[in-house]
Amino acid sequence: MSSLLEAVRAGRTAEVVSLLDGMTDAERRSFFPELRALRKELRSDQWNAASRRAYPALHAAGAACQTGAAAVASWLAAADMRWSQASPGLLIHLLGDRETDWLVDVTHRLAQRPESARVPYELLAGLVRLSGCPVPTTPAYVTGWVEHIGAGWELGNTVLDRLRKDPHLAPLVAAAFETEDIGGRWAWTYGEGPDSWAEALARLTDEGALDRGATVDACVARLLRGGSAADQRSFLRVLKSLALTRDEERERIADWLALASDGMSVVAAHAQSVLGALALDGDLAPSRLTEMSGAVLFRTEKKLVRAQLVLLGKALARDPSAAGELLPAAAQAFGHEDSDVQDRALKLVERHAKKADTGPLREELAVASEQLIPVLRARAARTLGVPAASWTPEYEEVLPPVPQPVRLAPAPETAAELAEEVGALLASGGGVTEFERTLDGLVRHTYRDKGALLDALAPVVSQRWWDPSGPERILPSQDYFSNSHRGIGTTEDGIDLLLATLRGGLLTATLHSAVQRGARTHECVHSALSRAFDARLWEVAYRIRTDPLPFLLSTPTWSTGLLEPDELVARLDTYRRLGVRVSPADFAQALLRVRREDRSAAATAAEDAAALGTAEGTRLAAWLSCDGPTLPTDRRRTSGARILVECGELPELQEDFPEEFRPLGRPVSVFKERWYCHHWGQDIRQHWLALLPERRELVAVRVLRDISALAVEDSRGAAAVLPLLAEAGGAAGEAVHLCLAYGLGARHPEDRLAAVDALLVLAARGQLDPARLGADLGQLVRRGAVKPLRLAESARTAAATGANATIWGVLRHALPVLLADLATEGAAASGRGLGELVGVAAECAERSGARGEIPHLAQAADRRGSSRLVTQARRLRDTLAEQRAA
Repeated sequence: MSSLLEAVRAGRTAEVVSLLDGMTDAERRSFFPELRALRKELRSDQWNAASRRAYPALHAAGAACQTGAAAVASWLAAADMRWSQASPGLLIHLLGDRETDWLVDVTHRLAQRPESARVPYELLAGLVRLSGCPVPTTPAYVTGWVEHIGAGWELGNTVLDRLRKDPHLAPLVAAAFETEDIGGRWAWTYGEGPDSWAEALARLTDEGALDRGATVDACVARLLRGGSAADQRSFLRVLKSLALTRDEERERIADWLALASDGMSVVAAHAQSVLGALALDGDLAPSRLTEMSGAVLFRTEKKLVRAQLVLLGKALARDPSAAGELLPAAAQAFGHEDSDVQDRALKLVERHAKKADTGPLREELAVASEQLIPVLRARAARTLGVPAASWTPEYEEVLPPVPQPVRLAPAPETAAELAEEVGALLASGGGVTEFERTLDGLVRHTYRDKGALLDALAPVVSQRWWDPSGPERILPSQDYFSNSHRGIGTTEDGIDLLLATLRGGLLTATLHSAVQRGARTHECVHSALSRAFDARLWEVAYRIRTDPLPFLLSTPTWSTGLLEPDELVARLDTYRRLGVRVSPADFAQALLRVRREDRSAAATAAEDAAALGTAEGTRLAAWLSCDGPTLPTDRRRTSGARILVECGELPELQEDFPEEFRPLGRPVSVFKERWYCHHWGQDIRQHWLALLPERRELVAVRVLRDISALAVEDSRGAAAVLPLLAEAGGAAGEAVHLCLAYGLGARHPEDRLAAVDALLVLAARGQLDPARLGADLGQLVRRGAVKPLRLAESARTAAATGANATIWGVLRHALPVLLADLATEGAAASGRGLGELVGVAAECAERSGARGEIPHLAQAADRRGSSRLVTQARRLRDTLAEQRAA
């Protein structure tokens, strides 16, 4: 026994095999408990050199020393030995003397394992040969077989050669057609060349090694089932390689109809081409072509829609008697969202209108034509000989309800309730409301009964990485929180700071130093916001340790961060009666949050504050008596393709404010050092807005470069702040509108959607300046910072909510800049997507009843050709010139 264990530990596999070959089954079984104990020992540190050396020998010995099929299969596929297994040949040698039924059982148990178990295919195939059992057709086995065939390129022969020699070709190919994403593996290994899987399977089918009917049926069924793009393309290549005969295509008309309707684009295009050929040969009845058109004409792929209209035209030319079925089918495209598609469909109807010689057919086409855009609707009326619509319904703009701020609920009454909220906040995050309630609750309960609070928080604290007794402790909390270059990057960090302070994880000297010197982080454009946010939390932590506060002065009244002035006066009065020393950062934050836009309420609260007779009351009275929040002077600057904003000094945010808050009033430069910026998280930005709830422009100017990266650098996520920016208070100036402009041109759909939400909220609040936003968008598109196609998608999304007049108001100021470049620089100046943008503008103008002139539009409409830009420019020109009927 000692010799076997010694050989296993040392990784001497050949010696282990020699020892095992000379043992009886009973002797092998007696050694297994020692091998199991060794496995447990190695598992504690499975990546060190000794473990990696021992695992292959252990893997082989453990399989040989067990008799149960389930136990052996479990051992062979064990996760802890997955990366250091014995060779398949060695395992087959050790298991070769077992009974056939036992080997079959082990084989199928291993084959049933998921692919992630990484059971070697060579082991499975060897067991199949050894036992003579039917080949398994499980996903793991089939995937291993495909990879094995694909890996044979090293031998120099082709996929076709290797497949011809496989004794289990037919069942494995049939199983491959049922295995998820196997086509992607085919494409990855050999692509589309002559030595591809598709060509090999087609050749084997022609040679008779595979049943043709079964292969074609399996391939079509796989396409009908759907899957990943790579998988679908791969099976489509197989289908094309099989070169179906006309009879085989005719037998599967129902399948082609289903694929044309619901298949991915490239698959639908193939099905459409097959059905088109059948239709033009007379093998597809007009009723089936009508059924096909009803599905294809409303797909989003314009190429498929155009091809379907072409097919309908050819079918009408071939068989004029089918006009009664095919013309209404084409008229279904009158309701398509793309006006170019509507125009093509109308031209088709115009071309064959003489065939619509019955009253009911013309009436049906006339009803369908009501879906056309106004310009095309008039054309359709003339073509069909019916009166044009005599009135246009009055347009009504639809904007979302103005978001209303939510009043914060009081802090949790009991320590147990507070502990639950702390745990929820740390586990899943939260907004301003959750964070501020939790922060105030920690302060209140520390003041009331710190011991009870610690007891309630014990389950939460014990799971934190910084807790000495926690399971994931990775750094001393002292070092982590005192990192002067890091700052408090997330709200989770802020709560951890307070919990670590309560738990005694930070020295009083560390807290005092942070309060006195502030967070000396690397300067960047966000530093003013982060320093003020951090200063309040460090000060709260210091007071928790040295002189607990009964509550915070700066806890907002509303979810936006606003604090009602009478509520702040009442809190200061309570401080006065209790003799509590005010914390400077807490009071500074309260001043920045107190609502001053309501001058009447501010004046009343100022009188009450002055009557308190305290220094803070006098300061609050003076603050409330000043005019409402003012904005610094600003100017636009360019940086590459970007347009950014700089702002000047704001003295009122520097006088009588703590040092860490004064940068909020200092100038902001476009070229501020950013190389060491660590403000990557998005959740902290909502708290920056709550820091200055009536001065969103000061926040916008500091996050403008980040948001511009959505369009210029194709970054992701920064647009999440845009709806909050729209809901915040204060003037919406240059920076806010530029943030919105970049968001509308963002690379990723979710960011564009956030920008659309922000645009609609600003419009609903009456704070959107369409002329400013439109001019900004025009300049950004012109400079290449915003791509017109992305902007068109955002504008279309916003218009689809019912805000057509709003979007038209924006685009009518954006287009002149772009059309002027087109007039002077030619087609190259238009950029990809400008035609789409003009199309959205035309659609909004039609729906909202806009009239007037757009500079340079006539020149664009008068250009020769029928490009998307020219046709949409003509559409917009005609719409704006049309007189509203009485």
